[in-house]
Amino acid sequence: MARRTHMVNVFRAAPLLVLLGLGGCAWIGERIGPDPIMRGNNVDAERLSQITPGVQTRADVEALLGSPSARGTFDDDNWYYISARTRTQPGRFLEVEGQRVVAISFNRQGVVANVRELTQADGRDVQMVSRETPVPGNDRSLLQALFGNIGRPGVDRSGSGSSNPAAMTRRP
Repeated sequence: MARRTHMVNVFRAAPLLVLLGLGGCAWIGERIGPDPIMRGNNVDAERLSQITPGVQTRADVEALLGSPSARGTFDDDNWYYISARTRTQPGRFLEVEGQRVVAISFNRQGVVANVRELTQADGRDVQMVSRETPVPGNDRSLLQALFGNIGRPGVDRSGSGSSNPAAMTRRP
């Protein structure tokens, strides 16, 4: 009887031990996790300080910083150098630890007009629209789904789709 009680206690303690083990994995993952990964075009502060508005051209900026991560949507007068430091934790999504966006504006002659670093305060929230655009022909009732092609013109038994009665007759 004592042995049976001992086995029941072991089975009760097993889930607790598993939870403690998993909690320890999270602690170890945070301490020994993978190194951060740099993504995008990280602009060095020293190189960025070499750009003087009114002096350098697009070619000078591209030679100094490389090609931009993104350009203006409607014109080529704004270049964006975007970089992020990310870390992947086991069993978790990609976590962004730090992000940097450098915006360089050019005038119409292609000379640097402005250099600035964008922050979270410069961003704007985008509201998602929850409605969907209706697609004609996709909403069918249960009877239309069951008896779909009965009585529809232009569909013959072979499925060729010809609505010409002369084409439906057999020729010798």
